[in-house]
Amino acid sequence: MKELDISKRYLITGGAGFIGFYLSKALLEKGAEVTGLDNLNDYYEVSLKEDRLAILKKYPKYRFVKADLADKEAVFELFQDVSPQVVVNLAAQAGVRYSIDNPDAYIQSNIVGFFHVLEACRHYPVEHLVFASSSSVYGGNKKVPFSTKDQVDQPVSLYAATKKSNELMAYSYSKLYQIPLTGLRFFTVYGPMGRPDMAYFKFAKKIIMDEPIQIYNNGDMLRDFTYIDDIIKGIENILCNPPMQDENGAAYKIYNIGNNKPEKLMDYIAVLERCLGRQAKKEYLPMQPGDVYETYADVQELMNDYGFKPSTTIEEGLGRFAKWFLSYYQYKN
Repeated sequence: MKELDISKRYLITGGAGFIGFYLSKALLEKGAEVTGLDNLNDYYEVSLKEDRLAILKKYPKYRFVKADLADKEAVFELFQDVSPQVVVNLAAQAGVRYSIDNPDAYIQSNIVGFFHVLEACRHYPVEHLVFASSSSVYGGNKKVPFSTKDQVDQPVSLYAATKKSNELMAYSYSKLYQIPLTGLRFFTVYGPMGRPDMAYFKFAKKIIMDEPIQIYNNGDMLRDFTYIDDIIKGIENILCNPPMQDENGAAYKIYNIGNNKPEKLMDYIAVLERCLGRQAKKEYLPMQPGDVYETYADVQELMNDYGFKPSTTIEEGLGRFAKWFLSYYQYKN
């Protein structure tokens, strides 16, 4: 396994996003040159994205470009200008439920946008393209833990379908144009400065404001919650280690990055309540379209190749989130 090479030029799409911010910061702290691209859309509060960027812009080796991946000309101009050696595509329209009401956004960002990244890597060759997939690709699979060797042909949301499509597109580009590609299936990432559309973040706001939280499937759900620092460590291990070619000539690999320990939703809420010092009012609702009962990552391949697996407990992770949350929004504990 090669160590992270800080002499390389890194391009991170979705650079103002949750994972993009933390990855950029980690690379910049080690002395790497990082360019971030983001369209700063208003899917969730833009002010949080701007606050993340304000931190990154303090680093002399950081450059930010506001652009949309759906703009092919802008993407190609950026690749021509930066000549990135390692690209991490984290830009995507996220959210399962949002995809039911706003499908167009997912096609433009997740399909068209990713196609433009692949095309740019084809015309301006890179050493490694790492891209975000999702545990959502496992859809209605009943076998747990979810393994990258499992069939993933039953997506239960358009979001999941776009992520599976990304994996297929990536494989074909690796085969056709010798682009080394690694896809990462993330499992419910959380932490400070996270995404306000995620359940834990919504819960925190409502708990503090003494409003009822909505709990789906009457609380009978399990999630493999993965703390942001573990996600970043996993990505860092992979960046400078492009995959070997398979029997078809494609240098392509998929990994799960999850905590390998599903938590009961109600236990997760109880820990969050303790960390915030408040009790939640609870409203129990049926399962929502696009939701799945359980996510559970098999991370054996990550262990085999890198000797690493996520390990942050929800007590540690939610404790750090709650401390940040109460400070950022100036709530009193």
